[in-house]
Order: sequence, then C-alpha cells, then structure tokens
Amino acid sequence: MADDYLGRKMEEYRARAAAPATPHRPQASLRRLLAKNRSYRGYDPQFHVREDQLRSIIEVNTLIPSARNQQVLRFRPVLEDEAAEVLPHIRLGAALAELHLPLPGTEPRAFIIVCSTVPETRYVSIDLGISAQSMLLRATEMGLNGICIGAFDRQAIREAFRLPWEPVLLLAVGRGAERIELVPAEAGESLNYYRRDGVHYVPKIRLEELLIDK
Repeated sequence: MADDYLGRKMEEYRARAAAPATPHRPQASLRRLLAKNRSYRGYDPQFHVREDQLRSIIEVNTLIPSARNQQVLRFRPVLEDEAAEVLPHIRLGAALAELHLPLPGTEPRAFIIVCSTVPETRYVSIDLGISAQSMLLRATEMGLNGICIGAFDRQAIREAFRLPWEPVLLLAVGRGAERIELVPAEAGESLNYYRRDGVHYVPKIRLEELLIDK
C-alpha cells in the first residue's frame, strides 16, 4: 500500500510538472497604472458608467493626503442621464482646435464635478492635484479612462446642478475609444500633443532633462 501511495504521488508530481503553466496576470503596479493613465477625449458610446463605479473612484479621497488636512473638496457624480447638462459647457483638445473634440458620438457620458468649500488657495490647488490624479489612477485600475477638464463654464455648471460651492474641476469618466502613445521629447521641441494617422501622441520630457545637475 505504501508503494502504491508513493507511486501515485510521483505520477501526480510528474503530471503537474508537465502541465502548461497558468498565465500569470501582471499586477497593477504604480508604473503600469501611470503609463495607462492617459487623457482621453473620446469614449466608447456603448459603455455605460455605473453609479457604484463613480462612487468607488470618489472614495479614494478618504485615503489620500490633504494640505493641512483641511479636506475641503466635495464631489458630485454625474451619470449618463445628466451628462447633457455638462457637455455644452466644456472644451476639450485646445491644442487640436481644428478637430472640434470630442468627435461626434464619442462624447464622455459620465463626470465627477469637483467643488471646493473654501476660496481657492495654493493649498486647495495642492489638494486638487492629488485628488484628480488619485481618482484617475483608480479609474485606470478599474479598467476605465478619464480626463481632467479645467476649461469649462463654472457658473453654468454650478447653476445647472444647483451646487452649493464653486466647481473647480471636472473629471470625465468612461471607456476610452482612442489610441494614445507617449513619445520622448527632444530638447527644444514642442510639448503640444498631436495626432497622426489616428494616433494621439503625447510628448514627454526625458528623465535626464528633469534632473537638476549637482
């Protein structure tokens, strides 16, 4: 009986060794999330963002740092049924004004309106940057995409949504319908994003140029 037991164990071991390896799903490292977190100006109209997804994105603000720990930002989720109240008041793709982005049929259909409960200061700006990047990284982690929108009619948005505070930023959220690639920027070259053959290119300064010499 002991010999049979050892024999079976050896057969099981050989079978496991011969079996094809199970594909390992790479973890969502910070570097990978940062690389995937691009500013999308066109979205898949067939994809519908859910309320729980927006809430999960907003929830990161319960975890992130805040200048002086003031936590002055507040967030209004906007789903597809209200998106039409936002679209007339935003401007996307200033560097590609001739394209009139977003292209018809690719408009974002979900937003997060970010408001500040106090007048804007450098500390509010610090919080806003941390918040926006953290929310977009969370969206990327969830398989979604987004963009920060600073070019919008604040008064119109505030009135349309009866907001008690001043809106300071909009985040569009959805499933991106664009191909975006990073390209290294050479010294002296323009840093404006551009499109070529349907691909959206974003120049990025090289590490060597970011470093201050000793």
